[in-house]
Amino acid sequence: MRTDTSSTLDAPGGVTVAPRGGSALQPVAAGVLAAIVGFASAFTVVLQGLTAAGATPAQAASGLLAVCIGQGLLAILLSWRSKLPISIAWSTPGAALLVATGMPAGGFAAAVGAFLVAAALVVVAGLWRPFGRLVTAIPVPLASAMLAGVLLDLCLAPARAVGAMPLLALPVVLVWALAWRFARLYAVPLAVVAALAMIGLTTAVPPEAFAHLWPRPVFIAPAFTTGALVGIAVPLFIVTMASQNVPGLAVLNANGYRPPVGPLFVATGVTSGLAALIGGHAVNLSAITAALCASAEAHPDPARRWPAAVVAGAVYVVIGLFAGFAAAFIAASPPLLIQAVAGLALLGSLGGALSTALAREEERLPAVVTFVTTVSGLSLFGIGAAFWGLVAGGAMMALGRLKI
Repeated sequence: MRTDTSSTLDAPGGVTVAPRGGSALQPVAAGVLAAIVGFASAFTVVLQGLTAAGATPAQAASGLLAVCIGQGLLAILLSWRSKLPISIAWSTPGAALLVATGMPAGGFAAAVGAFLVAAALVVVAGLWRPFGRLVTAIPVPLASAMLAGVLLDLCLAPARAVGAMPLLALPVVLVWALAWRFARLYAVPLAVVAALAMIGLTTAVPPEAFAHLWPRPVFIAPAFTTGALVGIAVPLFIVTMASQNVPGLAVLNANGYRPPVGPLFVATGVTSGLAALIGGHAVNLSAITAALCASAEAHPDPARRWPAAVVAGAVYVVIGLFAGFAAAFIAASPPLLIQAVAGLALLGSLGGALSTALAREEERLPAVVTFVTTVSGLSLFGIGAAFWGLVAGGAMMALGRLKI
């Protein structure tokens, strides 16, 4: 896993940077900030996704614990060994996919089986280069359109919440909007704080939320059904690779780091498989918070940025220990308000996915077909709309390229 240390000293474009200034506390601060922002921005999405897939509150807490501990320990291990700032995160698009797909036939056990298969596919992508190249050859507009279709319904939740419960939801949206204007990095975390404040003022949190402050790992025996494997495992694998792993590598490359790709995929796939057994859906390379740990914000010297990823991993492990309370608190909260916060967190991802999907005119119609099919909720043979959206868009793209 260790790479040539000279690669860590190359700025984007291969120009060697002469480090200036910086302090030992800088990567620590960057790592703490990355973990807090990453967790606060999307933990509601993860809990919503696991619950939608059929998890009980205890199983959802176990799943949140699994991905927090898994991504934290893996970030520490990979960054320490390679001396590169390799940030790991849960698959937020994957959690949104679970919200859109809903509970499969066979319940949460079938979803866990799908998590395991998706993890195995990531491992195969890391071990077998032809398969890895095939995955990266999936047209980006179609993968982005599928992701946009998955995200859309959840991103409509803020407007729905304002209409249904304006006194609760409107303050949250206003806090998010003002923070987006004046402190963009903190917009979603502040929205989460506002939502928690509104919930605390209006909702009685059950005593069991405090009784189960520490989460208990819950083993879930996987079940394997065709509907879950095709409707969850394949789309989960695709959105995780296309929306997390590939952009995560791009962030590292843009900051002058060139880690070996195969071992990273294998490590995240194995960790995802272990996490799946106690309810976790997927961990992968971080795309957004990775920039905090890999850029000059962590340290002017590229060779001294890797501790930021180690610190972020350690903070994730600590935060994960409170997953039980988080799950119980969310379970006692108005579901639409929690969905609204999750929707606010995903608006940027929706905008990016739509922009990428519609960027090229010759691929625009196949991307739109993928998007509308995914949004439609179409289900055939027990297989969800995300898969059929990719199939429909791929068929349209192939038809457009057919030479007669």
